[in-house]
Amino acid sequence: MKKREKGLSAWQLTMMALGTVIGGSFFLGSSVVINSAGPSIVISFILGGVLVYYILFALSEMTVTNPDSGSFRTFAAEAYGQGTGFVVGWVYWTGMVLAMSSEATAISILISKWIPDISISWLGGFIIIGVTLLNLLGASKLSKLESGLAAVKILTILAFIVIALLLITGLFPGNTAVGAGELEAEPFLPGGMKGLAGSMLLVMFAYAGFEIIGLAASEAENPQETVPRAIRYTVLCLVGFYILSVAVMLPLIPTAEINEETSPMVAALNRFGITWAGSVINLVLITAILSTMLAAMFGLGRMIRSLTDEELAPGILKDRTDVPYRGILFSGFAMLLGLGMGLLLPRVYLFLISAGGFALLFTYVIIMATHIRFRVKYGCPEGKCKLGGFPYSSLFVLIVLLIAMASMPFIRGQGTGLAAGIIMVVFYSLCYVGMILFRFLHGKVRPPKGRYGSNYQDTLTTEFSEELSGIIEKQQNAGTAYEQAEDSDGETGNQNKEG
Repeated sequence: MKKREKGLSAWQLTMMALGTVIGGSFFLGSSVVINSAGPSIVISFILGGVLVYYILFALSEMTVTNPDSGSFRTFAAEAYGQGTGFVVGWVYWTGMVLAMSSEATAISILISKWIPDISISWLGGFIIIGVTLLNLLGASKLSKLESGLAAVKILTILAFIVIALLLITGLFPGNTAVGAGELEAEPFLPGGMKGLAGSMLLVMFAYAGFEIIGLAASEAENPQETVPRAIRYTVLCLVGFYILSVAVMLPLIPTAEINEETSPMVAALNRFGITWAGSVINLVLITAILSTMLAAMFGLGRMIRSLTDEELAPGILKDRTDVPYRGILFSGFAMLLGLGMGLLLPRVYLFLISAGGFALLFTYVIIMATHIRFRVKYGCPEGKCKLGGFPYSSLFVLIVLLIAMASMPFIRGQGTGLAAGIIMVVFYSLCYVGMILFRFLHGKVRPPKGRYGSNYQDTLTTEFSEELSGIIEKQQNAGTAYEQAEDSDGETGNQNKEG
């Protein structure tokens, strides 16, 4: 693939990341965590922001060294072997495909409130096709569309913050000052430490999607400078918007009145007679989910490209153009299949889409584990460390993420996600074993190439296949191999003897 002369800027990468992250999980899904954690939800968002900071800058260090389209998948393969890269790549792709097919259904349900007779299945399919076709336009055009949609979400959050501040200070026409409001009678930890700990898992889901920066790095302008700058912008914007919007919301409404059926912003403003906010935020919610789907499809296409480049996906999906058309079309087709499964096998579909959260946490665990191996092996890229406190910072984030994954069964609705996620990891591990055995039996096994001048040190099934092929080759070809080595190195060997 030829490198384009001018790629994505830092702000374009930032807006793409914000477009992916700020979606239904924040505008609607945050109701659950606010209700369970109460005012302490602010601490959850701060801690979540700290984790995002460390994960993103760990990803930044590796991306600056190698801005590959496979991002964390490629780095995991370098650190722990091709099998690990295969599994994390396909687990991430599958989780995102299922999650985005459910998002298409969510948009259809929202639109059906205004157009009751519309078919949800047909509308969901049309949305997936539209998102797929828009991604075929390429990174430059898509980034402009994403910037516009992300701007709508950001302006909506800013507008809510301003209105809430006016209500708190008494400057909103027709309303007296709220002041501390509901915070005066609200316990800081209504659910105790258990509620706070449980909220962390869902807060991480609200932050999820920032890894798109790594997947888009291969199409960035001067990635060594652009990616770290985009990451700083993303962290500042995300943490700032989330914390401010939640902080000004808390005086307006008791957290016990917030439920998952209504956006917390809408519920808070409705208490003060600002009923038009509901229609506006529902419209913004539709654009937010569309924006998330567009950016997610962008990343899925690049993930497929990375897998096909290393022959870890069917060769028919391989692209040689700047835009991975086949990877995008394949991902769109998979989303349509997911949508169809939701209609024909709803119980199976609900079980599978619950793995979306697991896939993201699994990806972040791999990023941090990979960063530890990366830093030990290569040190700081170009002598400049983006992530301080190593190795304690990386180990701390890794442990917290593992605890979050282990706590999934204790959060309502998340236990099935852990089970489905584990099944997914086992399934793709077996697929990799089968692929290696098939290649071995057909004489196609060969050492994978590392991008940093070394071979992968596979800790999964590649070790098994290489050992198996090595034993048989030694038995059958030991004599021939020795003679060839003797002939090719004879002169050098003689010189060494003389010396």
